[in-house]
Amino acid sequence: MGTKQLNGLPEDTDLRRADSLAREIFSDVANKWALLIIEALGGGTRRFSELRDAVEGISHKMLTQNLRMLERNGLLERTVHPVVPPRVDYTLTESGQALQATIDGMCDWTQRYLRHIESARRRFDA
Repeated sequence: MGTKQLNGLPEDTDLRRADSLAREIFSDVANKWALLIIEALGGGTRRFSELRDAVEGISHKMLTQNLRMLERNGLLERTVHPVVPPRVDYTLTESGQALQATIDGMCDWTQRYLRHIESARRRFDA
């Protein structure tokens, strides 16, 4: 599946349209791994191994795929240092930092309503 290109039409920014560029971008960044990676990078630059340790449960493959996707979407910068062994750093861009602020709000919401959601799940499952 190819990437949709922005053609300047309003439907490109409409999340409700299945063929919109906005929905494609939203789908990319709204996955659990991307959100956790962005949150982990909120504290500053990290190396691959530091990110893998910070995002518990993520596989090497999933971390690699998500880092590439986030870089492609301009949310993080990847810096390769010419040393042996190779060293690669990841840092949020300005747009990545803006998204990280939104993710912080989602984290705050989750912590605030965790008990309520837990109770609702118990009632529903009963």
